[in-house]
Amino acid sequence: MKKTIILVFSAVLIIFLCQEKSQKVIIPKNSIRIRIIANSNSSTDLLKKMQIKDEIENKIYDLLKDVNSIEEAREIISLNLDKLNIILEEETDDFKISFGNNYFPKKVYKDVIYEEGNYESLVITLGQGKGDNWWCVLFPPLCLLENNDNTKDVEYKFFIKEIIDKYKNNN
Repeated sequence: MKKTIILVFSAVLIIFLCQEKSQKVIIPKNSIRIRIIANSNSSTDLLKKMQIKDEIENKIYDLLKDVNSIEEAREIISLNLDKLNIILEEETDDFKISFGNNYFPKKVYKDVIYEEGNYESLVITLGQGKGDNWWCVLFPPLCLLENNDNTKDVEYKFFIKEIIDKYKNNN
């Protein structure tokens, strides 16, 4: 009987420890997100979204690479919306840019839950905006993690914490 109890307890413990559990990561309140929404889920529209994402992301990172505060990031983004418009006009004639408080749906990425809500952000809607979206954090610069899809979850979570801590200490 004693062996059975120990075996059952061990089995339950192993199952409990092996289950994947999503962790809720709170993006700092002092952050700015970016979201790009495709016109539709057609392969052409999704490819266009990713092309625009790459161009916008590169431009914004050039602008924000030396920024250390959210106030400075806000100002630089606001002052350069016309440059983002030019990039978009070269790619499409049907888009909308919103910089301010915008809605984000819930997202699960690499076993991390990002809650839905209204967040300070730059949102680019292509066409009717009925397709899949891509979003990330512009400031602090967490989008850099997107470039390494081979990152292990533990490394990803550690790196996010490291970046968040760096920017908390600078504010």
